[in-house]
Amino acid sequence: MDEAAVREALEGVTDPDLGDDVVSLGLVNSVEVDGDAVAVDLALGAPYSPTETAIAAEVRKTLSEAGVESVDLSASVDRGIAPDEQVLPDVKNVIAVASGKGGVGKSTVAVNLAAGLSELGARVGLFDADVYGPNVPRMVEADERPQATPDETIVPPERYGVKLMSMAFLVGEDDPVIWRGPMVHKLITQLVEDVEWGGLDYMVVDLPPGTGDTQLTLLQSVPVSGAVIVTTPQEVALDDARKGLRMFGKHDTPVLGIVENMSAFRCPDCGSEHAIFGEGGGRSFADENDLPFLGSVPLDPAVREGGDTGAPIVLEDDNQTGAAFREFTESAANMQGIVHRRREAER
Repeated sequence: MDEAAVREALEGVTDPDLGDDVVSLGLVNSVEVDGDAVAVDLALGAPYSPTETAIAAEVRKTLSEAGVESVDLSASVDRGIAPDEQVLPDVKNVIAVASGKGGVGKSTVAVNLAAGLSELGARVGLFDADVYGPNVPRMVEADERPQATPDETIVPPERYGVKLMSMAFLVGEDDPVIWRGPMVHKLITQLVEDVEWGGLDYMVVDLPPGTGDTQLTLLQSVPVSGAVIVTTPQEVALDDARKGLRMFGKHDTPVLGIVENMSAFRCPDCGSEHAIFGEGGGRSFADENDLPFLGSVPLDPAVREGGDTGAPIVLEDDNQTGAAFREFTESAANMQGIVHRRREAER
């Protein structure tokens, strides 16, 4: 079997989101044939996302059925930046988690997204960029402090398989954090560039609420590959979510979708749900702006307990709210893959 035959066989593999075969879409970067062994590099950019995992499995199956004895698959996407100009060359995806206002559970979403991606098998980092109110370490019970190398770079601690960095590691537990704009810019840049992140499939960035200096610094200095906007159902949260959406639009940052947190209160005693903050607002907001709706997460006391004790609920297999976070995690990863594959198809 030669390269032409391999490509012809792969015309039978369809991308379920883009609606065409992987060859026509330009998702087959290269094919190398060495006797009965074939190596294929695919333009897949969201490791361990369910959809791209299924595409890779279908490629392997198709070639096996065509008589190929050994199939070696790899995946790479063109980030459009020269390697020597990349800020985080070993980080494949940077997903920013944002909200227009505080109190919507943004950090909870970021922590569970990071832990959920790690549970899928991905290499994950979690950057707590909320310099004014960093609380991610408490939410994952990270007691270990970062270590310094002889070269004065920072080795981040790990929790649940996730590499962590937070302003909370650098200040006293009860110390107020007061930063001006230029100081924020310098701090964010240092915490991104001077940390030994290593090779990551995803870096999840927990942004502070609003559209201030931290958000602008990050969008200007870090190659954010996608953003998740967190809201609650009520109108006041949706009004602020619109501001966040416009911020990402001004910086040409792809928005992966909207996740609605605290969608309904799930009573632990009777099991019924109550729409305390209204209902359907997040989905309507997504529809109005032609964005994917990544899912809704109920208002569950177990989420608060998990945040206080450092145990992300996404890791609880027998919990319905944990299942909601897992569905959201998979949806976000799938959307990141669509962003990459659509860009490759449009080249």
